[in-house]
Amino acid sequence: MDINNAFLHGDLDELIYMKLPQGYVHNGQLPPNPVCKLNKSLYGLKQASRQWYSKLSTTLLQHGFTQSPYDHSLFIKNKSGVFLALLIYVDDILIATNNDSALVSFKTFLDSKFKLKDLGPLRFFLGLEIGRNKNGISVSQRSFTLQILSDTGYLGSKASSTPMEPNLKLSNDIGELLPDATSYRSLIGKLLYLTITRPDICFAVNRLSQFLSAPRIPHLHAAQKVLQYLKATPGQGLFFHSLYQQTLSQSLQLKAFADADWGSCIDTRRSISGYCVFLGNSLVSWKSKKQSTISRSSAEAEYRAMANTTCEITWQLALLKDFGIQHSKPVILFCDNNAAIHISENPVFHERTKHVDIDCHIVWEKVTQDIIKMNHVTSKDNLANVFTKALFPSVFTSLITKMGVNNLYTPFGWGLLEYSLYFLLCLLTC
Repeated sequence: MDINNAFLHGDLDELIYMKLPQGYVHNGQLPPNPVCKLNKSLYGLKQASRQWYSKLSTTLLQHGFTQSPYDHSLFIKNKSGVFLALLIYVDDILIATNNDSALVSFKTFLDSKFKLKDLGPLRFFLGLEIGRNKNGISVSQRSFTLQILSDTGYLGSKASSTPMEPNLKLSNDIGELLPDATSYRSLIGKLLYLTITRPDICFAVNRLSQFLSAPRIPHLHAAQKVLQYLKATPGQGLFFHSLYQQTLSQSLQLKAFADADWGSCIDTRRSISGYCVFLGNSLVSWKSKKQSTISRSSAEAEYRAMANTTCEITWQLALLKDFGIQHSKPVILFCDNNAAIHISENPVFHERTKHVDIDCHIVWEKVTQDIIKMNHVTSKDNLANVFTKALFPSVFTSLITKMGVNNLYTPFGWGLLEYSLYFLLCLLTC
């Protein structure tokens, strides 16, 4: 749904005066330099968005909804078996429910408070394209990707199988400065928004975004490599599996992968940490980020990555409780570093990590509380590798396929090998 003239509904809690608008004709009885007192917010007012959110949230709370303390844009109402969930972005609202009559009743109530547009079943939302079938829900940003390629002139470029060259070292001091950094910054901003549904470019965009203050020629070439990869996969997106394909226990089981690339930043010698969290077989959260401090060993870098993943898992568990889902089993956290796993499970090893920040030891606390269970995974099977380093095409394609990243506009499960064989057969037939 979309609210008409949302900001005009906000009630002001403070005295605000404005000059009379241009073109306003009065009878001359007003004093010189007259102003008018605002009773409602206007577009362009600094308080407009906050006052609109206050108005909408108050209305929903009075209607029996509960605001999630873990995501303030999420409102939930669960009463007598009727479930309603609202996700709000300014004046755009997504509704999920298990009862059609309750949905109609809620729309009528909201329309009586604010005039709204009912846009029907979810198809597009903030640039996201949503498709649905009995197997699950697919989300992509194909139109936005094609728009980026069109704006940059890369619609006809040569395609690439990976978003970044393996073993590529980018620095703040290597290469000539770009004469105009505006286009580079604009491109990286668009690519950052594209990572909402494209975890496969998350690492590359994270690295390139660290040079926005003074981008250089090698940084631009690396960004062009990302565009060539997007040319090959414009319809790439995420697929969320439904309960139709999984048992209830499998679909509600959280599992996570954590990894770190020790001292990979040649400017600061800080490590890159990455993680991905799955709900059942569906990827629901991921991140690639440079660590805030320098790690003295690879085990310490991995341990910090596990601590970041643990914080994300804690938030995910709290969010599931808001939806009425109790996660009874421990969340499985996979890591490819045995030393880091031993530190998280055995307090004796903490004698060797006195210099590590205390917030990192949240991993040991959650393991002790049986909230998280540590498991070892080989480095080649660690899905979080995609978020810590640039990989070769065969390894890269294998990992992102396991993560549920697929081209939603091609036959499900087809990869580069299948397409090569298909085109070869077509040529032989001709």
